[in-house]
Amino acid sequence: MASKMEALKSSVESLLAPIIVHSTIAKGELTIVCKAENLLEVATKLRDSAELSFEQCIDMCGMDYSTYRDESWDGLRFAAVYQLLSLKHNQRIRLRCFAEDDDFPVLPTLTAVWSCLNWYEREAFDLFGLMFDEHPDLRRILTDYGFVGHPFRKDFPVSGFVEMRYDASQQRVVYQPVSIEPREITPRIIREENYGG
Repeated sequence: MASKMEALKSSVESLLAPIIVHSTIAKGELTIVCKAENLLEVATKLRDSAELSFEQCIDMCGMDYSTYRDESWDGLRFAAVYQLLSLKHNQRIRLRCFAEDDDFPVLPTLTAVWSCLNWYEREAFDLFGLMFDEHPDLRRILTDYGFVGHPFRKDFPVSGFVEMRYDASQQRVVYQPVSIEPREITPRIIREENYGG
């Protein structure tokens, strides 16, 4: 298994050496990282190369690295992570690309390479605020259109900013500031005397 991963790593590095930042093997999977300016080229070569043939993107998600492994992160904050599959060679690879600007994270869309990414990119936009340049229909997919913020960002408040409810007097849905007070839930164990025996 390890030799198969090493062979895949060397194939990827020989094909993409000048345009990837680095590649690593961890937990039996190869991860490659590229810059946003090279993302479209890297994805196209991974798909079209006969040696690799990653013709299917099985998943894509946004990531917020503002904290990582309970420590502060010193790199770029937002990334898109693509899980690719080669049916021809029965291999998987992870492609990670960081957005250059933490305040306004933008990456190129890969919908022209893998059309299934249309919905995944919309989800990353909605939940993390990642923008995808030239996406055919970039709009919210899981939260309400009037929703403020991006709920999967690590600095998003746990209780949110606004809540909605139906107001019978106005006969419509209204938005108002969150009325839930934040609280700390500390588990405690109360046991009766002679518990368990």
